[in-house]
Amino acid sequence: MEEREFKIKGLMMDPIASSPIVILQDVQKNTLLPIWVGVFEANAIALQIERIDTPRPMTHDLFKNMLLHLNAQVLKIVVTELKENTFFALIHLDMDGDIVTIDCRPSDAIAIALRTDAPIYVTEEVINNSRNVTLEKEGLDSEDIKKWLENISPEDLGEYKM
Repeated sequence: MEEREFKIKGLMMDPIASSPIVILQDVQKNTLLPIWVGVFEANAIALQIERIDTPRPMTHDLFKNMLLHLNAQVLKIVVTELKENTFFALIHLDMDGDIVTIDCRPSDAIAIALRTDAPIYVTEEVINNSRNVTLEKEGLDSEDIKKWLENISPEDLGEYKM
């Protein structure tokens, strides 16, 4: 299954549904992929993007600390599927030479990738099955993204679901 590397372009509020969205951008191209996430997960992602330390470990920090103590390393996270408007992801771990994959929500995978400096990948299948956009220009700003999002709905892209 072919994968492309993405990075986090930003975190913003959906101007229509008022729910958080993580905007991923292809490292090689200007393809953007928005993923609707929950408020708590968006907060965990935002705290790490801003490098804000909390007085006590948050859930994703706990996961990172457990991995360190178990001598496991996050190799990568992969957004693997888009089914019925819901994205799916896997965390790929190296545990003493054994490769282990763990099913999770993309929002949790992204929060963990940020904390462990692991790369973020998206399968070609997800890219092809989602309504993403390829932008011709560099330097995309939040106003450009907002205009684009106003013309689509969460049903087009994969709404966050528990």
